[in-house]
Amino acid sequence: MHTAPPSASPTPVWQTSRFRIDLSRPRVMGIVNVTPDSFSDGGALTDCDAALRHAEALLRDGADMLDIGGESTRPGAPPVPLEEELARVLPVVREAVRLGVPISVDTYKPEVMAACLDAGADIINDVWALRRTGADGRTAEAVVAAHPTCGVCLMHMYRQPQDMQVRPMEGDAVPVVRDFLAERAASLRARGVAPERIVLDYGIGFGKTVEQNLDLLARQDELLALGYPLLAGWSRKSTLGRITGVDVARERVGASVAAALLAVERGARIVRVHDVAPTVQALKVWLALNQRENRRESP
Repeated sequence: MHTAPPSASPTPVWQTSRFRIDLSRPRVMGIVNVTPDSFSDGGALTDCDAALRHAEALLRDGADMLDIGGESTRPGAPPVPLEEELARVLPVVREAVRLGVPISVDTYKPEVMAACLDAGADIINDVWALRRTGADGRTAEAVVAAHPTCGVCLMHMYRQPQDMQVRPMEGDAVPVVRDFLAERAASLRARGVAPERIVLDYGIGFGKTVEQNLDLLARQDELLALGYPLLAGWSRKSTLGRITGVDVARERVGASVAAALLAVERGARIVRVHDVAPTVQALKVWLALNQRENRRESP
């Protein structure tokens, strides 16, 4: 069953467990990696207290929401056992939901999704686009569909983290990514999930070449034609390192901010970033200019 895309809304929202997020202006999602091996900040947040201090710092810097993850999905990353991921993520989620902002959980395991939603999380951010099945036979899609209002971000990934950059995609990635995301969104809507709960992510660096990543950025309009808000996750990615010659991921701040701005300029509604403060500053300048131009164009 294929469900027609939602019609465009002048004031788009992202419906989540506790919040209806106004997407009439771009929103910044701050990254909280509770992992020892993430590609740019692995091991920085070694316990719940450190993760919460970092989360609070990101909010002071202007983050609109937080994305908490307990398993690295960098190229070549090994899978993390279920119990270990739960031990990393759940304590942080239980405390983070008290911070008064939407809390996203970056996971593909249905059991982690269910536990975090029960703990009060607002959004499931899944690099596998809800295609995985848990040990008990319950699918990730079923977990999200069973929740009355949680938000979900469906991402495109080619192959899996262990081999996605060893054998990346070939040819024109844009129609492949577009059709995949359309199918995953339609599958979720066929289970009764409201379209305003769904956001799409084209998956920068997940099994794609530098040129394909740039094509996806340049042609975001083809993805926006599906009718769902876009989340762009360019922060510190290796493509930016290839373009700039900056090998150390955490030193790609300028390139990350530039990519976030270009994504927003081309219609993305959410940017997922490590470096919140400079991204927020750049977006404020962009918004000020846009508002000025809109005033000039008003009759």
